[in-house]
Amino acid sequence: MTAALTITDLSVNRSGQAIVQDVRASVPPASWFGVIGANGSGKTTLLRAIAGRLPIVRGSCAVFGEEVAQDRGARAQVIGFAPPIEHFPASLRLRQLLELAGDPIDAQHDRNGDLWDALGLTELLDIPAGECSSGMRQRAAIALAFAKPCRIVILDEPFNWLDPVAAFDIRAVLSRLVADGLALITALHDLTTLCGFCDSGIVMAKGRVSLTLDTDMLRAGRNDSARFESDLVRALR
Repeated sequence: MTAALTITDLSVNRSGQAIVQDVRASVPPASWFGVIGANGSGKTTLLRAIAGRLPIVRGSCAVFGEEVAQDRGARAQVIGFAPPIEHFPASLRLRQLLELAGDPIDAQHDRNGDLWDALGLTELLDIPAGECSSGMRQRAAIALAFAKPCRIVILDEPFNWLDPVAAFDIRAVLSRLVADGLALITALHDLTTLCGFCDSGIVMAKGRVSLTLDTDMLRAGRNDSARFESDLVRALR
């Protein structure tokens, strides 16, 4: 089976400084891939580069077997990405943001109805972004990643700012989308989502992969969370 995403020796610079170096990972279709790392470990830079928001300075990035490392536009076109909530234009209503990012609003609702219900999005559509709380903007950011049909979606710490009920409902919908074929890549901080929902992942430290997580390791983490957390913290250091 061709991987949805394969990155090999991928490196990313920002302001001339190496932030991500020689990262390798493979994400199959119909799987949830977790990226774990302390603040400043390079995980957000990595995800933004994969999604075409930053250039890749070295290495390979293949999407369903097609090399796109040097084509930011191609990566941005085929990979759904949740934008940082602090960058939302304050004067635009969430409805306008969604339509700028993808399909007409009715088409988005028809395609993403279960996700919209979990996000409670319909009641937020006509609120200007500048009047939204952080939690409301986070809900919109997740919806924006699905504004057009994509087989790969990247979410950077999607459960930040969400209340426990919303996080529970959204995780359940995302899990069903993965089962239906979506390759989902998420930066995470919480072990509950990592062990309970992810099929594989990587731990990043100082811009490099310090530990690769396979299905067996994550399954073991569900069974012995204390030991898994100890092993993970060593990798994070």
